[in-house]
Amino acid sequence: METRTYTADVVIVGGGTAGTMAAIKAKQADPSLSVLVLDKADIRRSGAISMGMDGLNNAVIPGKASPEEYTWEITESNDGILDQQAVFRQASECHAIVNELDSWGVDFEKDANGDYEVYRVHRKGRYVLPMPKASDLKLILAKQVKRMRCKVVNRVMATRLLTEGNRVAGVIGLDVKNGDMIVVHAKAVILTAGAAGRMGLTDSGYLYSTYENPTNSGEGFAMAYHAGVELTGIECYQINPTMKDYNGPACAYVAGPFGGYTANSKGERVTGCDYWSGELIMNMWKMANKGEWPLYLKLTHLDDESISKIEAILHHNERPSRDRFHAGRGKDYRTDMVELHFSEVGLCSGHSAAGVLVDHEAQTSMEGLYAAGDMASVPHQYLLGALTFGKIAGTNAAAYAAGVSMPEADPSQIEAERERIYKPLDNPNGVPHQQVETKIRRIVTQYLMPPKTVVKMELALEKIEHFRNVDLKLLGARDPHELGRAMEVHSIVDCAEMMAKASLFRKESRWGFYHYFLDYPERDDANWLKRVVLRRGGDGEMQLYTRELPPYIITRNPADIEKEEEANHVQSIV
Repeated sequence: METRTYTADVVIVGGGTAGTMAAIKAKQADPSLSVLVLDKADIRRSGAISMGMDGLNNAVIPGKASPEEYTWEITESNDGILDQQAVFRQASECHAIVNELDSWGVDFEKDANGDYEVYRVHRKGRYVLPMPKASDLKLILAKQVKRMRCKVVNRVMATRLLTEGNRVAGVIGLDVKNGDMIVVHAKAVILTAGAAGRMGLTDSGYLYSTYENPTNSGEGFAMAYHAGVELTGIECYQINPTMKDYNGPACAYVAGPFGGYTANSKGERVTGCDYWSGELIMNMWKMANKGEWPLYLKLTHLDDESISKIEAILHHNERPSRDRFHAGRGKDYRTDMVELHFSEVGLCSGHSAAGVLVDHEAQTSMEGLYAAGDMASVPHQYLLGALTFGKIAGTNAAAYAAGVSMPEADPSQIEAERERIYKPLDNPNGVPHQQVETKIRRIVTQYLMPPKTVVKMELALEKIEHFRNVDLKLLGARDPHELGRAMEVHSIVDCAEMMAKASLFRKESRWGFYHYFLDYPERDDANWLKRVVLRRGGDGEMQLYTRELPPYIITRNPADIEKEEEANHVQSIV
């Protein structure tokens, strides 16, 4: 096993949708710069979506919705904890991203006039833009990265950031095919490593049958934490409604525009809005505890044409195995409702709010370090938000890199990481990674899953400490693949500790079921309408503190303002 060294002006960690867009836009901003993408898998089929997506959940299309309306929608959806300027930036710039994707050949649903067709799934606005034939989205993005002459190194798992004081200096990683250590010297780094989705155990019993792409095991969160970078919203979990025994979304929000909905066993609608939120999961959890369970996705009342449209979207883009799953069980949307369940817990800003703390320029608390996508703290940003903030991060990272010299890497950081990465190889007959991972994820499921209590969180931390002192040291690996899996276990335990400590710190309940804290069951805006921030201190201990929210730029619902203006206009005429 060798050490391979690269040098780049901008290095991007993760080749999913945010990462590919960041690479494209960094190169567009300054073609003279060298741009390098490190991908744990293969950039053509990597990231949370791997292939394509059933639709964009938050497309702000002029004439159909406004950035102001969307910003207020997310302010309410995330219980007020957000940087409104970042959400407004996303809402203002996403239409241009949609147009660009359309010009590259990504398929979007359009009306008879050729305009984008958007539907209402959120509590108020119309933001859902279906993508009926978008299974080639990742291939299209990868092609654009290649066309821009960005360098891509596949099968490299980034493990740590190189730093020079509070400035980023590069990335360390592992080639999971041949075991080489990878050292990248860089002026700017963009973290787009996705969610921490492999945290709890799945209901199906399969270790990698997670709602999120199972390769998204939290490396970005762990890398940022160990570099001393600020993270926020870690107590705001991701929990989604999924299909029972299948690692895919329930998709009532996709079927909703066509007339589908979440129903009880009698086929009666039980939710007023199927938009994913902590409030929706809280209502589902309450029903389960009252014995009104299971719930279902109901499509049986729809005509064949509507069901065929839903099948075309759900079965050919994001989860192409979905039709085979139903067929193998003799189920059909026309005659059978689809049983639902809860996903395992995780960390994700795309569906929730947890992530590396960034501002509206995708800048983190470390100089030269940017973040975008599911691991950056812009709440409820989904696929389109990842693409939009990928663009912002790439553009700004390029501008930064063009104006600075290459930092000096600390050889001691490289050697310390070399020792950590390869240590499991010294114990080839040790405990296999699957068994060690199962234990830490069982701890997450049994103790971190809401409803939260002080006792459960403290027990979790006690068990996590024991896990670090005992189980991690028993972990063995025999080849580069197992070595990569062993490093993923390290990321999972880091994220679990952050989840427990952040949950204990926020002494209230917020975000519906995501942070339902029985010791503090009420939402407390007077004391907790603020961010909980955590970082690793210089002494190696986790620091937690609060920070006031950035000033709101929109303080009232735009719809209410419009109604008042209309009323005043009528009065003035009278």
